[in-house]
Amino acid sequence: MAAKICIARIGAAHGVRGAVKLWTFTEDPLAVMQYGALATKDGARSFEVANAREAKGHLVATLKGIATREDAERLNGIELYVAREKLPATDDDEYYHADLIGLTAVNAANEPLGRVIAIHNFGAGDIIEIAPPHGATMLLPFTNAVVPSVDLAAGRVVIELPAEIEGDTPEDSGTSMP
Repeated sequence: MAAKICIARIGAAHGVRGAVKLWTFTEDPLAVMQYGALATKDGARSFEVANAREAKGHLVATLKGIATREDAERLNGIELYVAREKLPATDDDEYYHADLIGLTAVNAANEPLGRVIAIHNFGAGDIIEIAPPHGATMLLPFTNAVVPSVDLAAGRVVIELPAEIEGDTPEDSGTSMP
């Protein structure tokens, strides 16, 4: 089964003629119109963007076959996917999240640390989540210092674990003992 990449999420209805807010995850927001039909993750439904215009942080789009506000309201929250091979190639040191998920994570000595299970971004930059064979997952900054090497062909990422972070020990807790 071909990998699918989430490139947009349908938001709230906009107006009374079936338009929706469309939150895109593409470098060029209007690129969602270039991929033809966009499918739900399970492939059960597909939608094609008939037209779109940029708004503040999102698009206002009409989808083929969606003509009323009520129809548009039922779509709120649906994520839209495209087959990985339809997307443009990435530049060096650029990756689609789907290409990283499942890679083996090793340290500089090639010792296994776990597997990449997710890439997150909470607003301050990308975070790579590594699941070790046992124990809690690790959330690490996805920077060149922490992830100096990504080898998609070999199916691995090299992780340089950061030194202890201030506040990790009782001595760094900010409280003093008499």
